[in-house]
Amino acid sequence: MSHPSNPFLNLKYEPAIESLADYHDVVTAAEFPLHKLRWRNNDVLPTLGLEPSQVSDDDFIESFGHFQAVRPFLALRYHGYQFGEYNPQLGDGRGFIYGQVRGIDGELYDFGTKGSGRTPYSRTADGRLTLKGGVREIIASEALHRMGVKTSRCFSLIETGEELWRGDEPSPTRSSVMIRFSRSHIRFGTFERLHWIRRDDLTRKLLDHVLQIYYPHIWGKQNQDSIFYLELVERVATLCAQWMVAGFCHAVLNTDNMSITGESFDYGPFAFIPAYDPRFTAAYFDYAGRYSYANQPAACYWNLEKLQDPLSVIMDKDDLQSSLQKFKDFYRVTYCDMMLKRLGFTNLSEPETEDLIGTTLKLLSNIQAIGYNQFFVKLRQDFQPNWREDAHNIFANHDWEITEEQLPLLAKWREVYHQLLIRQPITELANISKQLQQANPTIIFLRPKIEEVWEKITVDDNWQPLYDAIAQLKE
Repeated sequence: MSHPSNPFLNLKYEPAIESLADYHDVVTAAEFPLHKLRWRNNDVLPTLGLEPSQVSDDDFIESFGHFQAVRPFLALRYHGYQFGEYNPQLGDGRGFIYGQVRGIDGELYDFGTKGSGRTPYSRTADGRLTLKGGVREIIASEALHRMGVKTSRCFSLIETGEELWRGDEPSPTRSSVMIRFSRSHIRFGTFERLHWIRRDDLTRKLLDHVLQIYYPHIWGKQNQDSIFYLELVERVATLCAQWMVAGFCHAVLNTDNMSITGESFDYGPFAFIPAYDPRFTAAYFDYAGRYSYANQPAACYWNLEKLQDPLSVIMDKDDLQSSLQKFKDFYRVTYCDMMLKRLGFTNLSEPETEDLIGTTLKLLSNIQAIGYNQFFVKLRQDFQPNWREDAHNIFANHDWEITEEQLPLLAKWREVYHQLLIRQPITELANISKQLQQANPTIIFLRPKIEEVWEKITVDDNWQPLYDAIAQLKE
């Protein structure tokens, strides 16, 4: 029985994707033996015009654990290229759209579930989410959000009291159901499915839907289709650059995991790179390294190219290909801008930018003892005004294990950084320090850190280390 005071049940839900035929199946949610709220994202509530103090834990559980319905639950249909092979057997296998609602910013958002039970697309799977999978999704989305990546957010995580059996986790393992808060669940694979089932007549309708809701600033323009694809190329290139600067490896960049709004989502075997290793691969099953850290830009480019197949039914193929050629430039602009910010600067000349970033990557690539994100944390923590006075003051008290042969690399980096500081007015040093704090959170979720947090949960049912770690992100 619904609570008339539950703010989630009183939001104004819109039948946006629901109004489109042939894109979803109406499903029911699983019933669970237990409902323990383990995570609620109070930072997202204001986007919906809600104050955290107005929303109780029971409100979360009623809406996103017992699944009190406000609209039909929709399991979405889509296909996708998975590790380069086309798979027409996809679709939401353990999730559905709970509802779509406008934020106070005027944007439409989705409540999407993960682990909410079987659907027509579950095949042999149980439609469930492990508790550890949910915890990892909280960590990925909150860490990326803090680092300036355009990402979905984990809205809530409820432990559901079932025992699950998995090949990649010690089993039996605990179960959960998660709510993902994102801009859209329409994927590249949503368009690819239409092409595969020879319903090219529906492509125009789907694209119009996407333009009206997610690209309203270009809807109705004379050449709206080509503007859309160019902007999508820019958004995806920008997102990919954000991942690379954050040292993030998504691990499964299939076309069903690429959002039509250019938003990062769906975190499975992701990892933050421990050291700067272009060949680093996060998924144990990615034997060829297709989605390795360094291959992410090429993977995103390839996915955008594949999206041209369904789009070319209503757009000019040459025009699409011409827009895609701008990917590299879009990527470079964002990569340089964000990398500079992690290094404390906001406006250097192009030669200065190239020199600083190039020297930094050479240092991190050749001295693996300096962890990738650890380097930026150390830069944030150690930066002092006296670095401007003498290059030897820079990282004077580092504890990195550096060999005699590697010392010239650090000396070179110090010299480059020192020269840049000399060219800045003294009054700018406080801004550099502030910029370093904004761009570089002090906590890094490498695999050992995630395992440490998980061990406290699995051994002692102690969730505080997770909450503390997420809170530390904001510092």
